[in-house]
Parts: sequence; C-alpha cells; structure tokens
Amino acid sequence: MGYTIAEKILARVSDKDHVRAGDEVMAKPDYVIAYDFPGYTDVYFKQMKEDFGIERVAEPERYAIFIDHMVPATSPKEEELHIGTRTWCAENNVPLYERRGIGHQVAAEIGYAVPGAFVVHFDGHISQLGTFGTLAMGIRRNLLEAFVRERISIRVPQTVRVNLHGTLQKGVMARDVFHHLVRTLGPASCRFQVLEIGGPGMDQISTEGLQTITGLAMFTGAITAIVNPDAARLAYALPRARKKIEPVYSDPDAVYSAVHDVDLDNLEPLVVIPPTPANTRNLSEFIGLELNAGYLGSCASGRLDDLRVAAEVLKGRQVKPGFQLNVVPTSQEIMAAASREGYIATIVEAGAFVSSPSCDYCFGRIATMTEKQRAVSTGTLNVRGRMGSPDSEIYLCNAATVAASAIEGAIADPRKYL
Repeated sequence: MGYTIAEKILARVSDKDHVRAGDEVMAKPDYVIAYDFPGYTDVYFKQMKEDFGIERVAEPERYAIFIDHMVPATSPKEEELHIGTRTWCAENNVPLYERRGIGHQVAAEIGYAVPGAFVVHFDGHISQLGTFGTLAMGIRRNLLEAFVRERISIRVPQTVRVNLHGTLQKGVMARDVFHHLVRTLGPASCRFQVLEIGGPGMDQISTEGLQTITGLAMFTGAITAIVNPDAARLAYALPRARKKIEPVYSDPDAVYSAVHDVDLDNLEPLVVIPPTPANTRNLSEFIGLELNAGYLGSCASGRLDDLRVAAEVLKGRQVKPGFQLNVVPTSQEIMAAASREGYIATIVEAGAFVSSPSCDYCFGRIATMTEKQRAVSTGTLNVRGRMGSPDSEIYLCNAATVAASAIEGAIADPRKYL
C-alpha cells in the first residue's frame, strides 16, 4: 500500500523512511509562521524567556512573523504590540513582514510555500499553502512548542481525498466549489484529517482559486488541505522557494479514510446564510434580499481573479446609492497588479471604497454594521458580530455576487452581468 503526500512530508521531517496515519512522531517544521496578535505572539515571546529561559531561537531562518492585523494601529496599545513584535524579531534575527498584506498570501509570494515542506502556524487559514504541495497546519494550542523546541509532537493524520469532475459554468467560482463541498460532505466530514483535492476537474480551478479552497479547509473540520502540485503550481512556487525540497506526491495506491467524487457540471452560484459557515444554499433562493453593505477581500478571496471578475461586473455601472462596498486586495503585490490591469480604477469609478491590504475588515476590527443590517461578503466567517452588531447578518458568496449585489442593493445573480 502506498502513502499520501501528507504521510511522505511528515516522514521526511521526522527522519523516518515512512509513517502511517495514526503514528506519533516528533516532526521538525521547515517553517514556523505567525502574525502578531494579542494573546498569541506577545504571550509566546514572554513565555519563551520566563518559563523556558530561552533568549533567542536557535534557527531564526525557520521563523517568520507578519504584521497584518491592526494595520494601521488606531491606539497606542495596538502600536505597542507592533513595537514588541518588531523588537523581538530584531533581537532574534527573525524575518518580519509588515504592511505587505495578509500573511497567508504574502507567505506564498515570498517563498514559504515550498512544495514538500511542513509549515505550522496558530491560524488554520495557513492551509492555503497546500495549493503548492506544502503541508501547512494551524496548531493553535501547540504553536508555543515550535518556538521552544526544535521538534513538535504530532499524530500523523488520516487523509480524505476529493476528486473534482466536470466543468464550471459562467459566474461559478472556486468559492462556490468549496461551499458545495461543505454542503455535500458535511462540516465535520474531514475532522482532524487532511483534505486532499485532486481529480480531472482541477483544470477548472486557477492557482488563486485553489488557494481559496485550501484556505477554507477548516470549515470541513480538516486540519489542513493539500494538492499534489502540477506544473502550474510548481512554476509559481519553485522560483520563489526559500529552500530546496524535492516535491512529493501521493501514491496511486495511497490509503485514504474516504474518497469522494464531486461533480461540478451543474453547480450554480451559492450563498452561505448566517449564522454559521455550514448553511450553504443556492443563491437563487435569496435573490432580491435587501442589503446594506458588501465586503470583497480576506485571505480566502481578494486576489486577482476576484478583483478581475468584480471589475467586469462593475464596469460602466454604479454601486447603488447608500450601499457600502468595501474592497480590500489580499496583498500589496495583488493590489499593484490589479492597478496595472485597470481593475482598481474600474472598481473605484463604480463607487467602491478600496483599502490597503490587511486582515482588519475580515476579523471584525472594522465593524460598521448596526442591528438589522445585512452584508454580502467574501470574508472567512459569517458568525454573529463579525462585521459589527450581533444583530446584523452576513451572507458569504463569491466576488462576482458581491459586485452584482452592490449594483442592485440586494442579493443578485452575477451571471446576467458577465
């Protein structure tokens, strides 16, 4: 019996010839990544010294810290957190990336998405590096271990395989594919397992689209998601890679806990209704529902594909008066590319507010909605209070739907604008 890509990666970083799901191993992450956030990095830095007597990390090149939340700072307390992070990184000679965009995306852009690598973070959305054949896990409770020890204790997870088949229709995006997976497989279908995406329908999904799917994997219960990288993904990742690791692939006879075949042919635009990310419905059921705001951005959506389709929908049209459309590209690199392509100008001319890349709109720091207001969003979550009042509502959908809904001031089908 063969091995999955996840088993092969964990075998390498555990100095073993092979491992199987269920094995307990001591694995050395290739990279330990975090963003500064109160209660996380500031606590790690303090505990390293006070509880473990560690003044400096042993291999600073294995670590990376991002400042992508609370940007810009709006209070002295927030700036003090950033100063503490800058100081720790300088003292430890650890790379710090500030104001370059959402760290999960920037990490791929600057070479931490190494095919065949093992990466850990406390935030589960780091799983989007799996698009490039990187095993990237959010280990929220255990990341401190990776700061104070060379190796971390981990049980090799089982893998659920999903094979995509068919062709996507106009106006259907990777975001819809993921929400369809949650609807058909269930929100706990991959609990504590790796979600491996493959199949002939993969040619329907762009690299950016795969980052959307892999980045949202936690909402199937998965600890991460991964793809066996093809030529397109390797062409992106290898020239940027910070270290040389031989890419690995699942064997044809690899052992999976479950295998699912998913048909894309008849998939239509979807919407996830509040208050949980498991409430997937057909968009057609909610056409005409009045809205107050829209958000296009986040580590899940806000890349060039999303900005391109939004610009196509909005070109020559206007956001409905009174509707607040906030557009936040995922990184500075993406924002610059969208500007060169003219997408930013089109979106601004239509009446949207475009902001510099950060996590702030998504995690609730910029919380503008009052009670009884509704928004469409490409953010990661639609839980109560995520965008303001706990009595407001968030409807998750793809970028084209956000743009079309901004024109009509109500949930709208984007296909008539494409």
